[in-house]
Amino acid sequence: VQLQASGGGSVRPGGSLKLSCTASGNLGNIYSMGWYRQVPGKLREVVAFITNDGSTNYVDAVKGRFAISRDSAQNTVYLQMTSLKPEDTAVYYCNAYQLGSPTMYYWGQGTQVTVSS
Repeated sequence: VQLQASGGGSVRPGGSLKLSCTASGNLGNIYSMGWYRQVPGKLREVVAFITNDGSTNYVDAVKGRFAISRDSAQNTVYLQMTSLKPEDTAVYYCNAYQLGSPTMYYWGQGTQVTVSS
């Protein structure tokens, strides 16, 4: 599975960005896709993910501001980020979780999101 992420950039506080992640390859048994973020010196943390039945989950810090969605036909997941705050600044990574033996986690290349005045 290959993941291609795009959409990062620099915005002012209160601004919006939309991240995209397109999956390709052997996509059978993909249970969920989502987004993580990481800042220097800290562990990578989950931001949001969407399961294959359409259920969504968000970290508390982004609830009400971020929305994850998918286009199954395009094998693409989106993260619409609104009301961005400086603390949202991070490298954002797309993730896919594939069931199987063994279970596999796939990562896309990171995309930088910077929120600064």
